[in-house]
Amino acid sequence: MLESYRTIQGPGEALVVEKKSKFIATVCEVKTQEEAEACLQQLRKKYYDARHNCFAYQIGEKNEIQRCSDDGEPQGTAGKPILEVLKGEDVRNTLICVTRYFGGTLLGTGGLVRAYGKAAKEGLLNAGIIEKRRIQLIDVQMNYTLVGKVQYLLGDKGYRIRDSIYTDVVTMQVEVLLGEQDAFCDWLTENTNAEVSMSRGEFEVVDVLV
Repeated sequence: MLESYRTIQGPGEALVVEKKSKFIATVCEVKTQEEAEACLQQLRKKYYDARHNCFAYQIGEKNEIQRCSDDGEPQGTAGKPILEVLKGEDVRNTLICVTRYFGGTLLGTGGLVRAYGKAAKEGLLNAGIIEKRRIQLIDVQMNYTLVGKVQYLLGDKGYRIRDSIYTDVVTMQVEVLLGEQDAFCDWLTENTNAEVSMSRGEFEVVDVLV
């Protein structure tokens, strides 16, 4: 199981116009091949009068399922550049469909590759990319005199403090990436001269905007 992976924040769309041809990108989250095919069916109905509905998707933590289609465009000019956008951003469980309304002027193979790739890229950016991280919450308990130092140490390494509780001592709830818990505890113990105590809490999946 991956400790972290990238996917989209939500659905997205984009419009690119090249020599009067309209390229409409639609980006959706899909977790199974059945979901991908259902999404494509809906888009074909929505854009029933379009000449082409070209697409690509990749599904699974290791992108086990990859598929793309030129949908009548010259081979390699539509589906492949869309898939390359997905692979380039390393996003999982994501489908991009680019619908083309022909504007009357031929774009050539190079022009098609650029237009489909550009539309896919803009659609993906509009959807937003997040990183899903599997983390464990670790409670770090300390005296008040150590609060400033621990906050500095955590901030310097990019650790996120979920919550801080102030009683007779201070407890900071820290998000630690799965697989790094032992190294985190050893590092913090060493850098505070073992003056903090730590306990491990719940496992969660959190979203971080890329």
